Amino acid sequence: MLDDFLFNLQYGINHVLDINAYDHVLFLIVLTVPYMFKDWKRVLLLVSVFTLGHTLSLVLAAYDIVSVNGKLIEFLIPVTILVAALFNVFTSGKGAQKEKVGILFITTLFFGLIHGLGFAREFKMLVGQSENKLATLLEFALGIEVAQVIIVFTVLFLGFLCQTIFRFSKRDWIMVISAIVVGLVIPMLLNSELLN
Repeated sequence: MLDDFLFNLQYGINHVLDINAYDHVLFLIVLTVPYMFKDWKRVLLLVSVFTLGHTLSLVLAAYDIVSVNGKLIEFLIPVTILVAALFNVFTSGKGAQKEKVGILFITTLFFGLIHGLGFAREFKMLVGQSENKLATLLEFALGIEVAQVIIVFTVLFLGFLCQTIFRFSKRDWIMVISAIVVGLVIPMLLNSELLN
């Protein structure tokens, strides 16, 4: 029982921190970069909303409630990252992340659903014909949340260093990091099977 729990937890952590599937990390970076440590409650809530969306789509897939075109989802994942990064670029320094809370949370939930659907096929293989799909799912989701908190903390810490020690303005920090993510995500879009 404990072995299963630890396996599923580790699987969730590895899912997020997998260097070959860095789309999850890129999305978390653009979600977190506009914030500071003092905003940790809002960031944690945003990340949890993303996990909720991710988990919900895995539940729908694990119980065969939804079935989606894998190529479409693999195309939509980088689109969600690009949209979030461009939102940062166009709103950096304007406080839009604080004003449009409802839109931000709904968008994050929707993006979580899309990212979860991207992993649905592999997750269905993980649970297989398991009697307790829900427990596996919750343990996996906990692993995702742990990994996301690590990434969020890292982004907040780097933001703190750059803005206090290296004297980057908050606007420049958001612009530079978001622009780097845009640069990384465009090849992902261009290489998606949907376009080729």
